Amino acid sequence: MTAALTGSAILRGALRRNIGAMAGGTVLMGMYQAGETAFPIALGLIVEHALRHRSPAALGLSVAALAVIITTVSLSWRFGMRVLQKANTTEAHRWRVRVAACGLQPVARRVDLKSGEVLTVATEDADQTADIIEVVPLLVSSLVAVLIAAVALGLADVRLGLLVIAGTVAILATLSVLSRRIGARTREQQARVARAGAKVADLIIGLRPLRGFGGNHAAFRSYRRVSGEARRQAVAVAGANGAYAGAAVALNTALATAATLLAGWLAFQGRISVGELVMAVGLAQFVMEPLKQFSEMPKYVMIARASAERMALVLAAPPVQTPGRDRPAPSDALEVDAVEYGPLRALKFTVEPGEFVAIAAREPRAAADLVAILAASVPSGAYEGAVRIGGREISELSIEALREHLLVNPYDAEIFAGTLRTNIDPHGTGAMVAEAVEASMLTDVVALHREGLDHGVRDRGANLSGGQRQRLSLARALAADAPALVLHDPTTAVDAVTEQLIAHNLAALRRGRTTIVLTTSPALLNAADRVLVLGDGTITAEGKHQDLLAGDADYRATVAR
Repeated sequence: MTAALTGSAILRGALRRNIGAMAGGTVLMGMYQAGETAFPIALGLIVEHALRHRSPAALGLSVAALAVIITTVSLSWRFGMRVLQKANTTEAHRWRVRVAACGLQPVARRVDLKSGEVLTVATEDADQTADIIEVVPLLVSSLVAVLIAAVALGLADVRLGLLVIAGTVAILATLSVLSRRIGARTREQQARVARAGAKVADLIIGLRPLRGFGGNHAAFRSYRRVSGEARRQAVAVAGANGAYAGAAVALNTALATAATLLAGWLAFQGRISVGELVMAVGLAQFVMEPLKQFSEMPKYVMIARASAERMALVLAAPPVQTPGRDRPAPSDALEVDAVEYGPLRALKFTVEPGEFVAIAAREPRAAADLVAILAASVPSGAYEGAVRIGGREISELSIEALREHLLVNPYDAEIFAGTLRTNIDPHGTGAMVAEAVEASMLTDVVALHREGLDHGVRDRGANLSGGQRQRLSLARALAADAPALVLHDPTTAVDAVTEQLIAHNLAALRRGRTTIVLTTSPALLNAADRVLVLGDGTITAEGKHQDLLAGDADYRATVAR
């Protein structure tokens, strides 16, 4: 997708891709509407034959024609809607995948939407955009029905045909104004509902810490305000939809009534026969349904366009940064050179290949920002200095190659719905699963359940404790067996004994591969080859854990528990 992508371009692309299905659906739905229109015409002919010709053969032929019409109506509707709904569902799936792919790309995009809003775009907006596949054929088939009715009435009396055509044009002109208002209000409603969804997702994720410092009530009030705005906008949209539907019914009824009265007056004047009167009254009643459908289509077009424009926000958003093409070598050293970002001030250190380095940060914010920079979550232009692997800045490296070489496991790594095994080994290679489970001390969690590694895990690990989630996340990071691994506070939710075992196992499993752990855990600091002390945004000291404990009071205060 290019940066010039718009909602209109999305709709045009959807129509082009489904032109065959839409053509077939239009023909079938046109046959359905033509059959529906032919039904009152056939009834009028039957009455005409019965009253004027009194011919059993003609009557039998008319009844047979009715049977053909009924069969055509039934089959054309069934297969026409099947074709259109299949195309609609397929197109919606295509857009859901594309929006999800944008959200899952290694490089973030410059889009002012939260993850909950992107989820809404990938579901509701994708479905509503794909509705254009059904809207256009239904619009055309409804127009066919109205035209057939107008022609049939015009053959009986030209005034009847002109009335239907003029009335249809007047109805559409009136409703098109209302449909534009619905489109504008729908865009705002979709945005507000998406914001409310994002807010509640953030609230659920942070509920436990919010309760810890008593912030849950303030968070609930914030969500209530956002949700109230979404509700008020939804009520406004419902009001606009109600006004539209009411106006459509009133105008359609007025047209049908006018056509019926005109036909009655013409029959009274002897201008049309009784059979033509029956046909005219039947068509006047029937034409209300295709007119209603025809008049509702502009509203759905505006809704589809509004949804397509929201999808374009995601699909056309440029990446935060453009990654390079180089690949690092497994033996390359990691160098942080004079990095300034947030609390980091001219931060400079080097980690040699195969080294196990622990970084003890006095400020949690400094550790979090360093992790974000190493993960390439912060664009290279957003901070001063450079991060290099093998002498090449990470902005020059392919993002896929960088992630393969340097795996950063954040403090709040996600746990996915599935099983313990699929969380540890998403790709199903199984190469390091057993070793990772052992090293992360996840063995007791596996042993608790009869299914073992195939034990089910709920979304976000809702059926696991905090320590179990943390160990599961650590096992996944270790199972990847990346040449360089960065861990951020991987043991804050486990007890001291388990932490000591994890530290020993981590050092043994990662021997010969580069490992960086940002932590204040004495067990992990003691297991490291070297400890860097991060204070006031820069490295203030380095050495062995025991030596720093003996000679650095600030270090003792940082790591003391």
